[in-house]
Amino acid sequence: MTTKFPIPQNWPKLQQQLTPYWFLLPALALLGLTVFWPAVQAFLLSFTRYSYDLTQPPLWIGFGNFQRLLGDPVFWQTLRNTFVYLVGVVPVLVVLPLGLAILVNQKLRGISWFRAAYYTPVVISMVVAGIAWRWLYNENGLLNHVVRLVLPGSEGFPWLTLPTWSLFSVMAVTIWKGLGYYMVIYLAGLQAIPAELYEAAAIDGSDGLRKHWDVTVPLMRPYLLLVGVISAISATKVFEEIYIMTQGGPNNSSKTIVYYVYERAFQDLEVSYACTIGLVLFLVILALSVVRLGLQRVGAAPGQEWL
Repeated sequence: MTTKFPIPQNWPKLQQQLTPYWFLLPALALLGLTVFWPAVQAFLLSFTRYSYDLTQPPLWIGFGNFQRLLGDPVFWQTLRNTFVYLVGVVPVLVVLPLGLAILVNQKLRGISWFRAAYYTPVVISMVVAGIAWRWLYNENGLLNHVVRLVLPGSEGFPWLTLPTWSLFSVMAVTIWKGLGYYMVIYLAGLQAIPAELYEAAAIDGSDGLRKHWDVTVPLMRPYLLLVGVISAISATKVFEEIYIMTQGGPNNSSKTIVYYVYERAFQDLEVSYACTIGLVLFLVILALSVVRLGLQRVGAAPGQEWL
């Protein structure tokens, strides 16, 4: 004798509401295995003493790694370098790509070639770009050759070997490679601005460069915030440039938090301490995201706070 279970009256509506989640389930399962679960493990390992010695299980030490972090001078130096990187890179990547986008948005013959030229560094591998720029910065590289031509008798400039300048030399590579990417974001926003607004501004006496200040900048505010946050998060996570060009030297002058995490985890095999540093990096990025949401809500029009 079979027992029939009663079907709820709202079952068709409930089934319709659950359908999108069934499609999302494979992606969520993959993210859970590759992102969320490793993140939880890293958080738990930050409260333990653990290395790559698989014969020894993690030893719970509470806040021991955090106490060590507070007294680690290299960590504070890398944190300072990361914020210098952030302050030096983000303003340039917010302002300069907007100028490039305005330039390539003009209806001129061959302007598509300029767009392609500005975007080319984006598609170049960072490994290739880092090696090329390291050659340019070399003692006998192109930049020092130009310096010797401009300043006869000069021996060139130690771009990557002088602690004062090594970090700024790497920052220049990050800016060079990111200009085209953020230019495309701005270009999409510029092409969405109606031409009638510029015509009305011209009638009111706002023409030339002033029209961009009166019309372009206010309407591009959401894109400016977006680029500011994306570039800030990318600057705090910079790794490839450091690894290829300086490896954190000289004297830790160009070492950032992400490179310090790599160094502790894969060179010194201190997994738990690297997880602790990674947790601090996560909190920094989370704070930047919260600031971005706050600025967006304050600057948005009513009803558009989350656009």
